[in-house]
Amino acid sequence: MQTLHSLRTIFGQRLAEIYPAEEIDSLFYIAAAETLSISRLQVKMNLHHPVNDAQLAEFHRVLNALREQMPIQHILGHAPFYGFVFEVNEHTLIPRPETEELVDLITRQEKYRKRAQVLDIGTGSGCIAISLAKKFPYAKVEAMDISTEALAVAQRNAEKLDANVVFTHGDILNRCKWEGESKSYDVIVSNPPYITPMEKLEMSNQVLDHEPHSALFVEESDPLIFYREIAAFAAQHLAPDGVLYFEINQYLAAETKAIVETRGFSQVKILEDINGAKRMLYCRR
Repeated sequence: MQTLHSLRTIFGQRLAEIYPAEEIDSLFYIAAAETLSISRLQVKMNLHHPVNDAQLAEFHRVLNALREQMPIQHILGHAPFYGFVFEVNEHTLIPRPETEELVDLITRQEKYRKRAQVLDIGTGSGCIAISLAKKFPYAKVEAMDISTEALAVAQRNAEKLDANVVFTHGDILNRCKWEGESKSYDVIVSNPPYITPMEKLEMSNQVLDHEPHSALFVEESDPLIFYREIAAFAAQHLAPDGVLYFEINQYLAAETKAIVETRGFSQVKILEDINGAKRMLYCRR
């Protein structure tokens, strides 16, 4: 009978040409913890634990998918984010640590807004909107996305996490749909598409082949189109003391800041993430 130790060896052998050794080990422990419904520490302490036929079949399913360079989050169907677990699939981005930092920034800076009106533009899996709804239970949180498939995932996440979020289908680039509306928000947040085609050269096949390109990439000719349109929307729909938060392309931080300033925001700050990249923009009316 196979043991966890022997499966760990198999993972190392079959994935050696695709992933670094350290990442292979991490992938094995994630798969083992999920398959056996125990913690990664318990896996490490029980490497000689035998694996039954059903568990062995699941290990090989995960291993074969990893050989196709499918992200482990998509293989398992979920990803951790800000203390919660979110369903993800090919229609949604996998939540990133940088986005957790954005949510943490908002929760720290806006904690005095007990009953805030919040809007998340381009919600994807709903990780930003739902996390904010859980942290601000008296806030009214709305979230929009152009993808009906992503909205279905976000709605399921909200239901599973008992988060009160109103999801709507919409295209922020379609100005005629929102110009003239009277809704007002205290906080608007967005992690829009911002990766240029040139940057694809730096990206792994895991991302390029398995995550939705519409949520990642913009045209080289107009890489800041979403920031320009969302800033225009925010200029119309933020309350007098409202705040706009962006996750941004570190290589276009200064240009993004300039776009927001032309819309009348007096306090615009570029903030770095934990890795020192210019990753967030904080804009107050």
